Amino acid sequence: MSNKAVNEVKDKVAIVTGAASGIGRATTELLHARGAKVVAEDINPEVEGLARPGVATLVADISQDGSAERVVALALERFGRLDILVNNAARIVYKPVVEMTREDWEWVMATNVTGAFLHSREAAKVMIPNKSGAIINVASYASYFAFPTIAAYCASKGALAQLTRTLALELAEHGIRVNAIGAGDVITNLLNDIMDDGPGFLREHGKGAPIGRAAQPEEIAEIIAFLASDRASFFVGSVVMADGGYSVQIK
Repeated sequence: MSNKAVNEVKDKVAIVTGAASGIGRATTELLHARGAKVVAEDINPEVEGLARPGVATLVADISQDGSAERVVALALERFGRLDILVNNAARIVYKPVVEMTREDWEWVMATNVTGAFLHSREAAKVMIPNKSGAIINVASYASYFAFPTIAAYCASKGALAQLTRTLALELAEHGIRVNAIGAGDVITNLLNDIMDDGPGFLREHGKGAPIGRAAQPEEIAEIIAFLASDRASFFVGSVVMADGGYSVQIK
């Protein structure tokens, strides 16, 4: 790896949501390893295990009022600035629409869309005066493609893709780039609350992609680090597909 890649986020300050495990944890560790200071936020208290010099932690529900303000304030208090926001936290419900309650729907939307909106809004407020910054939203191939029984998740990720594009247009003049990743199957704990072996399900489902496998969280973290860096200076409002070719096949 070139020195340019190794040092791509050196001395920058990032917030990563959903940081206790999976993509969020891998991203926190990668950004920190490459010289960034990170505030790792998660509703799961296990996020506190990431605390170390250069990594601050916050236990919070990103969908709740005040959480975005708190995490941005923590970044400024501990590290003096904010350069990168990674909206990664997500929830999913597996139910047909006719069986889904309003509470199910809003539970997913509150984290996947509203949480990203609130954090982006508060991050942008402190990035704008600096005329620089990068916001990376972890979207999905479900931003464009439908899967039975996960209507709320698909709708939320579609909304996140559109939030990405709109924010990109609003913030480009302030030197802030907003992009997203259309992640496919990644072996994480996303499904652990609704099935016995969530990572195993994702591992098997990933075999349906042309590449024949699901991704490891570290592979998505690499793309996040790139989009957060100056090497991605011409990426504005993009949804970078990282789904092993799932979205370009017809079956």
